[in-house]
Amino acid sequence: MIDLSWSHILLVLIVALVVVGPKDLPRLMRIAGQWLAKARSMADQFRKSFDEMARQSELDELRTELEALRHERPLADLDHALNAPVLPPPDPAPASAEPSAEPAVPEAHEDVADAAERVAANGPRQ
Repeated sequence: MIDLSWSHILLVLIVALVVVGPKDLPRLMRIAGQWLAKARSMADQFRKSFDEMARQSELDELRTELEALRHERPLADLDHALNAPVLPPPDPAPASAEPSAEPAVPEAHEDVADAAERVAANGPRQ
């Protein structure tokens, strides 16, 4: 940027007043303001178009990476594992018409019962 202090601006205004004259000075300032506004809008438009090109370039790169990932499918095994059932299929129920009178004893209780009989027969372990 141009480094202007208040003293420099005052000097420029005095020179403009002497050269242009007090009658045409407001018109000159308005024209200079319009030029400055046009220059700022052009700079802003250039910056926006540059940002848009950069964003479009990044989007194009992301699209190519996404297409490459779609073709490679690095997580295909994971997709298959996620779609696999967690529990095994249920066994078909027995076709028994009559319910049994005694409840079924789980296997863990049978092991405990066998261990109790063995201790009763042989005595406790030492």
